[in-house]
Amino acid sequence: METANNRKTILSAKDVEIQFSLRGDHLTAIRGCSLDLYEGETLAIVGESGSGKSVFTKSFLGMLDRNGAVTGGSILFEGNDLAQYKTEKQWRTIRGKKISMVMQDPMTSLNPLKRIGTQIQESIELHQGLSGAEAKAEAIRMLDVVGIPDPEQRYYQYPHEFSGGMRQRVVIAIAVACHPQILICDEPTTALDVTIQAQILDLIRRLQRELGMTIIYITHDLGVVANVADRVAVMYAGQIVEIGMAEEIFHDAWHPYTWALLSALPQLGVKGEKLPTIDGTPPNLFNKIVGDAFAPRNRHALNIDFKKEPPFFDVSPTHKAKTWYLDPRAPKIEQPAAVKNAVSMNAPQTSAAVHHPHEDPDREALIQVRDLQVTFGTGRKKFVAVDHVNFEIYRGETFSLVGESGSGKTTIGRAITRINPTTAGEILYKGRRINGKIPKSLDLEVIKGCQMIFQDPLASLNERAKVDYIVSEGIINHHLYKDEADREEKVQQALREVGLLPEFASRFPHEFSGGQRQRIGIARALSLQPRFIVCDEPVSALDMSIQAQILNLLMDLQDELNLSYMFVTHDLSVVKHISDQIMVMYLGTCIEFASSDELFQKPLHPYTKALLAAIPEPDLESRKKGFQLIRGEVSSPIDPKPGCRFAGRCEHCMAQCLEKTPEYVETEPGHFVACHLVNGR
Repeated sequence: METANNRKTILSAKDVEIQFSLRGDHLTAIRGCSLDLYEGETLAIVGESGSGKSVFTKSFLGMLDRNGAVTGGSILFEGNDLAQYKTEKQWRTIRGKKISMVMQDPMTSLNPLKRIGTQIQESIELHQGLSGAEAKAEAIRMLDVVGIPDPEQRYYQYPHEFSGGMRQRVVIAIAVACHPQILICDEPTTALDVTIQAQILDLIRRLQRELGMTIIYITHDLGVVANVADRVAVMYAGQIVEIGMAEEIFHDAWHPYTWALLSALPQLGVKGEKLPTIDGTPPNLFNKIVGDAFAPRNRHALNIDFKKEPPFFDVSPTHKAKTWYLDPRAPKIEQPAAVKNAVSMNAPQTSAAVHHPHEDPDREALIQVRDLQVTFGTGRKKFVAVDHVNFEIYRGETFSLVGESGSGKTTIGRAITRINPTTAGEILYKGRRINGKIPKSLDLEVIKGCQMIFQDPLASLNERAKVDYIVSEGIINHHLYKDEADREEKVQQALREVGLLPEFASRFPHEFSGGQRQRIGIARALSLQPRFIVCDEPVSALDMSIQAQILNLLMDLQDELNLSYMFVTHDLSVVKHISDQIMVMYLGTCIEFASSDELFQKPLHPYTKALLAAIPEPDLESRKKGFQLIRGEVSSPIDPKPGCRFAGRCEHCMAQCLEKTPEYVETEPGHFVACHLVNGR
């Protein structure tokens, strides 16, 4: 079938309905969803968690959970209706061979007990009919194709011997080993650094050109979408509510849910001001939905939105949206300013009048780190994770640490909170040394005063404990309550501070969304009334709308309680929005330090410039530049080579960079850098 834009339809889903049986009831996860997928295109599907993105695409290759089934509609592929496939034998003719999928977490996709090469070879033997030496040779070739160095040696290694980026390359190698027609990428870069993310996206784009694949991206990162997608489909509550060419969605979106997603982007926000958020929560899909599913969360919903489901209205021949706003009879509705004035991240960001604690002449240093060194391992495996790092964090300040995985960011945070022991140097809290052996009274003060919010709220929360106990554990351990009534009041107060209802105290973590679980983690940290909080990737795995809520919450709490934050993250767009000062780390050392505005406007170190260039911008002009890649990966911290640690990956590397460690020099007031190229010495 040929389309209006003269592209062949490779897969056509019509009125698909998918239900799951849960506790004797039925949840309708996909509600009459239709989609035409064109040959050779890149389609991005976006939406909050629970919108149905993964479920919808998993139905294309028979990967629904056992309690799920396609209960209506059709999925036409090569003349066959995949919705009618019932047996594993039928699906094996499709899955992996013609339609393949790259999962979000490569560590759970790979068998930790099997060698990397064996896992790729199994896919080749199953779908290509090769065996023995031929299959092995093809597996090694695929490792080379996806950019794994020394593929002959790497063939025999296990997943734990690979970095996160390398593991993702292996998962991609398995998925494309049989040259599928359609490749579904389910959040393939969510947990990766921006530099590794750029490498993976560039790899997928190259493989698409070489193999002629059609790509479906499932992601919540609109920056990634802007860089890779030809078309964008927006999903909400099990339906596609808007679909169009990428430029149409970014510059002329019309569904209020699409507006809300775009408005929540930190890149488009005003520094120092709250990001727009989406009120409420998605509808309960156990219940029948009347009208527009988004209406209860839409502040500007029309009366008809609550009564009748809107049809699709054509905005252009390639763009349609499921909203009554486009009905000729509807009152005139203006697009939000964030949508109409979408700007490049490289453009100067609007800023509110923001107080920067580090610029205050009467500033007080809450945390002081002097020549900090942290080592791990023993003998030949001993390595320096943090090497002579210095900085200060002032009261009321947000201090951010950025850099690739393995740079030492989290290790510093864990050292300040006394989770990781230190080897050398000092950490001062309110002027008193808190690393090493300290009096018990000071240890208790540090525990109460310095808390940590962890990256994965589900992993950091006791799944067998109710919220009441999780939040009050510190209160109980430190005897910070008079009686049971006082303890309960403190728990309820902590929950109210993070925007949760007091009645949530009786529930378990699994009963909450990702954003709500992160709020519980924040409430736990706040229960001890700390002055300093280490935020370790607190929003990395959250939807854009939930991310905005958490960032707004942290900013509000900082203003109300005069909190100081150390933000550890690989999302530089978030860093730009909230930070006062930023330190750039590489292999345990600090290579650049400056105020947030100074660093983004005038980066000096080649590594800092590369990090900023690798940020996926929510700007369609950025795709013309292509991905800004840093060659190679971070080298091993065990027995590092002399000279600059970034030298092996730096395009400006000079002879002295390989021989002499660069000095850490203040080039301008408050701006420090360690680089021979910049300092001239």
